[in-house]
Amino acid sequence: MAARIGVITVSDSRSTQDDLSGPMVRQTLAEFGYNDFESRLVRDEIEEIQAAITELCASCHAVFTTGGTGFSPRDVTPEATAPLLEKRADSLCELMRLRGLTQTEFSHLSRGIAGVCHGALVVNLPGSPKAVLQGIRAIGKLLMPILTNLHEGHCPANEC
Repeated sequence: MAARIGVITVSDSRSTQDDLSGPMVRQTLAEFGYNDFESRLVRDEIEEIQAAITELCASCHAVFTTGGTGFSPRDVTPEATAPLLEKRADSLCELMRLRGLTQTEFSHLSRGIAGVCHGALVVNLPGSPKAVLQGIRAIGKLLMPILTNLHEGHCPANEC
C-alpha cells in the first residue's frame, strides 16, 4: 500500500526555511519506505491546528504533527487534536515516551496524543528534531500494520 503522509509543523516562530522538525518527520518516515508527503506550517492556535489536521486527514493515510506538545501556555497541539479523534491510540505515544527514556530523562515532558480521525492515523510529536527521530523510530514498524488495518476497503480519495 502506498501511503500519503501529512506533516504539520506547529510553531509561532518557525518559517518553512528554518523548520527542522517537519523535514525530520519526512526523512525518518522515508527510512520506513514512505515518500509521499503533504506538509503544512501553522501557528500554535487550536483552530489552525484543527483545520490543518482535518484537511490532511481527508487526503492522507496518516498525519504527524510536530511541536506544541510541551507545557508552555502556547503548547496546545494535544488540546487541538483530542476533539478530532474518533479512537485514541495512547499506546503509540506511551511507546514513544518509553523508548525516549533510553535517550533522555525528559521524554515524558511531551503531552502528545495519537488516534484516528476520519480514517487517518494522527500522531503528535514533540518539536525537537531529535525527539521526532526517536518517536518515529519507536513506532515506525507499527505504521504499515496500522494503516493497512485502517484502510482495508477504505482509502482517502480512493487511492488504494
